[in-house]
Amino acid sequence: MPVEWSTLPVTLDLLGECPTWDVETKTLYWTDIPGMALKAWHPSSGAHRVWAMPEEVGSFALRRQGGAILAMRSGYALYDFATRTLERLPSPDYDRAFMRFNDGRAGPDGRFYAGTMYEPRGRTEGRLYRLDTDLTWSELQDTACIVSNGLAFSRDGKTMFHSDSSLSRIDTHTFDAVTGTIGPRRTFATIPKPALAGGIGLGHPDGATIDADGYYWSAMYNGKRIVRYAPDGSIEREIPFPCRCPTMLCFGGEHLDTIFVTSSRERRPAEELAEQTDAGRIFTTRIPGIRGVPEPRFNG
Repeated sequence: MPVEWSTLPVTLDLLGECPTWDVETKTLYWTDIPGMALKAWHPSSGAHRVWAMPEEVGSFALRRQGGAILAMRSGYALYDFATRTLERLPSPDYDRAFMRFNDGRAGPDGRFYAGTMYEPRGRTEGRLYRLDTDLTWSELQDTACIVSNGLAFSRDGKTMFHSDSSLSRIDTHTFDAVTGTIGPRRTFATIPKPALAGGIGLGHPDGATIDADGYYWSAMYNGKRIVRYAPDGSIEREIPFPCRCPTMLCFGGEHLDTIFVTSSRERRPAEELAEQTDAGRIFTTRIPGIRGVPEPRFNG
């Protein structure tokens, strides 16, 4: 049965990312990275809020005590949605002119994990970092990449997924929830390049999530599709997407059976945007029998 997509009645994003469903308030949060804004939408009331940011927010996680932990271009910060107060934290030392934080999320251990990326592309200087609940950070080993992406954790909390979008590869690491450490990388899936120059192909693995059955969902940037991977790394299904560049997905709604997918229109060709006028919007759908799990919160 074909999947039917609709869009949310919210403002257009340049590059929407990090959709996060708050099960407590039944609210969807996300970031528009180049738009330098955090956004939220409450389905029941229709309320749509926008918090302007002083710089790009690559990712974030909701905090257990309220507000959010942000991974910004310049590093970590705590944010209070009510007072709009930003508190910057000690952060890794890297060249902010060419690098920024990208994909990230809270782990099942209550810590925050986020990686960096190099702009423009081409240098393997991205790294993955852990922010502990005492607000000190550590670099995780064996995570060198060009564009850190695709962070997710298995249902049993023993495996971490991590992708490099530029290399079109998804890896896994053993994960220790007690210490927040990981083991050596193992290739989970390699995405083939298009057979013909200029072809769409499967795309590049961008943001991801895990469903209630333990399957890994990857938004394939530039591939016009969402891919559901089985635990053994095989493709269980490919779902056509309305625009070429989906960026990340999450499960939400009353029963965690609604899929929300952010998308990008940033730096896309004019002819592509003329054809795909909804690029940059948040898309939503339901697939019978598919549900997600609650997103962990940062305990710091």
